[in-house]
Amino acid sequence: MILIKLGGSVITNKETYRAFERDTVARLAGEIARSNQPVIIVHGAGSFGHIVAKQFSLQNGHTSPDQIPAVARVQTDVRELSNMVVEELLAKGIPAVSVAPGSCFVMDGGKIVVKDEEALRGLVALGVMPVMFGDICIDRQQGFGIVSGDQLMEILCRMFKPTRVIFVSDIDGLYDRDPKTNPNAKMIGEVTAVKLAKIPAESTVDDVTGGVRSKMQAMLRMSTADRECVLVNGTAPERLYRLLTGETVTCTVAKGGL
Repeated sequence: MILIKLGGSVITNKETYRAFERDTVARLAGEIARSNQPVIIVHGAGSFGHIVAKQFSLQNGHTSPDQIPAVARVQTDVRELSNMVVEELLAKGIPAVSVAPGSCFVMDGGKIVVKDEEALRGLVALGVMPVMFGDICIDRQQGFGIVSGDQLMEILCRMFKPTRVIFVSDIDGLYDRDPKTNPNAKMIGEVTAVKLAKIPAESTVDDVTGGVRSKMQAMLRMSTADRECVLVNGTAPERLYRLLTGETVTCTVAKGGL
């Protein structure tokens, strides 16, 4: 089984509130379906979550009554986004169903607490693919917190032990500087904990869930001697399909653990 994260930067326009990239998602769903690989999908919240979350500082937990309507707004928006992603998967013949993290998990100091895995495992055993996404969850210490798609990837990786983990983003891989603002940025084809430590923290794109550095750290934690974690550009047509079917493509591979 392959675990895939569809980044919010790929499935939405992150600069415009609630802007769904339907054509891109439909194409990626088709590439996944044509690969004939068993997969589980997580997706980011993109502009359905990050814009309001940042405006009301939801990443800091419950600090003001003014945040509560924003919590409800974000939870509603990301569920709508997930339903749209699932519709594109269903249209390509993938039996997918949206599973909201905020309805089945809680957090404790920013960490996900998983008490019961039966429902998720049962769906997978039936051949139904659970689709999880970045969401807001109740947090025992902070009132509420943001659970990122990357955190969910780690939970699902532990539960289902995939043979491969793929993060689909809007860049070709990890760079030594932000490629969106620095034309001299160089891509790193293989990243280890040692290499990541040498990259300045301010060089990577940031957001309310930690940005690219956080993503690479999560990838390193999920990498093992038998499992590679890959960051690949989903805006490039057929690249995900080629990766899924065993071809060598432009990407960054995380190796060696963290």
